[in-house]
Amino acid sequence: MSGSTSIGQTVLARDPSGIPPVRAGRKKNQVVKTPHRPGWNNTRRQQTGNAWAFLSVPVLLFVTFLLLPIVLALVISFTDYSVVGDFDWVGIANYVRIINDPIFWIALRNTIYYTILFVPLSVVVALSTAILLNRSSKTVRIFRTLFYIPVVSSTVATAAIWFWLLNPQYGLFNIVLGWFGINGPAWLYDSQWAMIAIVLMSVWAGFGTNMLIFLAALQGVSTDLVESARLDGANRWSVFWHVTLPGISRSMFLVATLLLISAFQVFDQAYVLTKGGPGNSTLTLVYYIYDRGFGRLEMGYASALSFVLFLIILLFSLANARLTRDRAA
Repeated sequence: MSGSTSIGQTVLARDPSGIPPVRAGRKKNQVVKTPHRPGWNNTRRQQTGNAWAFLSVPVLLFVTFLLLPIVLALVISFTDYSVVGDFDWVGIANYVRIINDPIFWIALRNTIYYTILFVPLSVVVALSTAILLNRSSKTVRIFRTLFYIPVVSSTVATAAIWFWLLNPQYGLFNIVLGWFGINGPAWLYDSQWAMIAIVLMSVWAGFGTNMLIFLAALQGVSTDLVESARLDGANRWSVFWHVTLPGISRSMFLVATLLLISAFQVFDQAYVLTKGGPGNSTLTLVYYIYDRGFGRLEMGYASALSFVLFLIILLFSLANARLTRDRAA
């Protein structure tokens, strides 16, 4: 019949706008699944396999050199393992021993004392240097390079320099103090000054990295805000306190956290300069762990000390994050 359509026959609706015709009988918002191209599934499986192949190498390294040693150290901390001979499971005896160990508390006190001196002084020196070098000139670039040299220098070479600087008889520090009529201390041979000497060396040896972090942060501070503050009559200190310092708060938190962690892990300076002396005045937690583990072969006890140190660093890092966040708010 003319003008009629049989059942099941498809009618194409014409649209004068040029839009492709819509088949009659299909719902308006119905989604039509397009069949995959031939080989599409094989290509996706191949890409997924390649991705897992690339990820397998770092995952294997992470498990082998980080996760597995941590698990083994945790297990060893509950034993009396001493490298040679058999070992027995002792439970929490090593952790109870830590509580009753007076040398541990001396090492903890020295480490906290070092941290209190090292972290603020490092922040002040690095930030002050970054502010002075926050300009563009060839001379400034040279100084940036010179200030970073101690970071890439070996600890032994740095210690050799500081042995000469801190020598009580012909060291440069005491010579300069003598010009002002001050008798310099014995530094590394005096229990009251040995830790201060180590702090000075540590600040000098590591402030270059923090200087670069602060320098990058300072260059990210909005110059419009600085100019607006100056136009409003703010002096340099007000601009720094109310504009610059809030602008670098994230970098300040990063530097403070890194310094805090490195302070509790200090070892090289005490080992090279003083060997923990005189009279355990520079004995740090990591040095004590090294002495117990490799000096006296008490690996079980040293592993327990390591996990106690981890908990201490975690607590201080969380406290630092809380304080920094409150000040930023």
